[in-house]
Amino acid sequence: MEIISQLLPFVFLIAIMYFVIIRPQQKEAKARKEMIEALKKGDKVITSSGFIVVVHKIEENFLSIKMTDDVIVKITKDSIIKEFEDEA
Repeated sequence: MEIISQLLPFVFLIAIMYFVIIRPQQKEAKARKEMIEALKKGDKVITSSGFIVVVHKIEENFLSIKMTDDVIVKITKDSIIKEFEDEA
C-alpha cells in the first residue's frame, strides 16, 4: 500500500504532462500534415523563412513555389508553416 501512495504523485504528473504538452503537440502536427496534403496549385503559403509564396507544382516530397513571376524555387514540404489568408 505504501508503494502505491508513493507512486501516485508520479502517475498524476505524467498524466498532466500528457494532457498539457504531448496531446496538443500531436493535434497540431496532425493538423499541419493535413494542411500540407490538402495544398493545391495556386494556394498562397508562408514558408519557415517568412516568405509568402504561391504553390506552382506539387511533388511527392517537394513543392515548386513561385516567388515572383520569373522566379520558381523548389522547397521541401516541411518548410511550409501555414496557408496565407488575405485579411482584405
